Amino acid sequence: MLFRSLDNNVLSGELFGNMFESLLGIDGMTAEYVPGLAERWTISDDKRTITFTLDERARWSDGTPVTAHDVVFTFNTVLAPENLTGPHKVGLDNFETPVALDDRTVKFVAKEVHWRNLGTAGGLLILPKHAMEGKDFNRILFSFPVVSGPYRIGEVNEGRFVTMERREDWWARELPRNQHTANFQTLVYRFFADAENAYESFRRGLLDVFPVYVARIWVNESSGERFDRNWIVKQKVYNYNPIGFQGFAMNMRRPPFDDLRVRRALAHLLNREKMNSTIMYDQYFLQRSYYEDLYSEEQPCPNELIAYDKERARALLAEAGWKANPSTGLLEKDGKPFVLRFLTRDPSTDKFLAIYGEDLRDVGITLEIVKKDWAAWTKDMDTYDYDMTWAAWGAGLFKDPESMWHSREADRPSGNNITGFRHAEVDALIEKQREVFDVQARNDILRRIDEIVAAEVPYVLLWNINYTRLLYWNKFGMPDQVLSKYGDERSAFGLWWYDEDAAAELDEAMKEGRDLAPRPVEVRFDDHF
Repeated sequence: MLFRSLDNNVLSGELFGNMFESLLGIDGMTAEYVPGLAERWTISDDKRTITFTLDERARWSDGTPVTAHDVVFTFNTVLAPENLTGPHKVGLDNFETPVALDDRTVKFVAKEVHWRNLGTAGGLLILPKHAMEGKDFNRILFSFPVVSGPYRIGEVNEGRFVTMERREDWWARELPRNQHTANFQTLVYRFFADAENAYESFRRGLLDVFPVYVARIWVNESSGERFDRNWIVKQKVYNYNPIGFQGFAMNMRRPPFDDLRVRRALAHLLNREKMNSTIMYDQYFLQRSYYEDLYSEEQPCPNELIAYDKERARALLAEAGWKANPSTGLLEKDGKPFVLRFLTRDPSTDKFLAIYGEDLRDVGITLEIVKKDWAAWTKDMDTYDYDMTWAAWGAGLFKDPESMWHSREADRPSGNNITGFRHAEVDALIEKQREVFDVQARNDILRRIDEIVAAEVPYVLLWNINYTRLLYWNKFGMPDQVLSKYGDERSAFGLWWYDEDAAAELDEAMKEGRDLAPRPVEVRFDDHF
């Protein structure tokens, strides 16, 4: 697997977070800040100055103390203009360069008051200056010989797998907050071109845990003896994991996607209902919001659920000046045909794009699918060289709209505002929420932002689920709630452990063809806390 240091994708973040630590952590139950590399911190009365005192026990894997100078080095590395660390720059650029007051004390001074300042400074993963100074942070890196976290890189087989080995000399292992976490000696991340190959490897025992993102696998292919006899556990896990969104991102920097009428037409041409019923077994709800978990039955989402409506799409396209060529039937404007180039990196999108392509073709739009591998797709997205692409985004516990929706992020290379979204009122609301420290009051502002963004249709929103679909071989110990309060399947890596007795019982049951005791089909966090 290729991953850039400080890259902006889930896997890179997972690996990086296992190797490096931040000044502060977040309590998994209360969502409040707790010590990390820093043992304590203070905030000035004007909320602009944050001073961290590093834990004197904090050590790099080579025995060198973690110092305030490492913090300053990391800050400068992330903000260096030549480094493609776009999303990580957001937030940090609200600070002056931090100052190392001594080896264990570092002071951050914010240019402006912002509720996220503590989380931004405290959440920065700290790099070792003595080991990484002078490195090219835009190169693909495979080796991190000096780390501070619970794991280190083991073996890397490019494109196939990477292993992480538990560090017995991790400086923080015996601290009370880390008891019963990071239990596995070796974590193996295997890489597959598609979900089908990955699932077949799971069924053959080459993978231990398989989160299911394909409805067909969950509904039709997770049955048979292994499941009936409880050798493989199939569970729905409900907790407070924030709900993200996914959709077809449109590049509003270029025509015709700079025209709201065209974007709405393209949304009306996506038959989500058909895709959900015929391909995904009605397993999903259709998204109308970029922040679905801000709404409830008591506070429903006011955004329009844009329905499949081909006639409405035709009318919008005509209003935008697109007329059918009498000889070809294809839409044209100013003598140019409407060609939509869809940038994709995943073969599993083909069946969805086939349906979409038919409806586009029916109104006179030509869909061209541009297939690239992950590296080439990432390169194009870093420079926003695309018309439309499928993008999925996770959600944070503390929601910050700035990196994705503020106008000044629209042209930042390799950023999160991939659509080039710009809107004056949204900018003003983002600025307003900066100094709001009450979470509920910020969420009220965010709902208004969501309403505006949804009406502007930067994405053709797709679908989602509000639980985690989990398959795993029945050989692990775990807490009753299975996953953490706010975590997805990745929280299992820190909370579960290998149960030698359960593994032995699984082996015997498979040899003898007998059942294991069942585990709950559904797990709800609130049933245990």
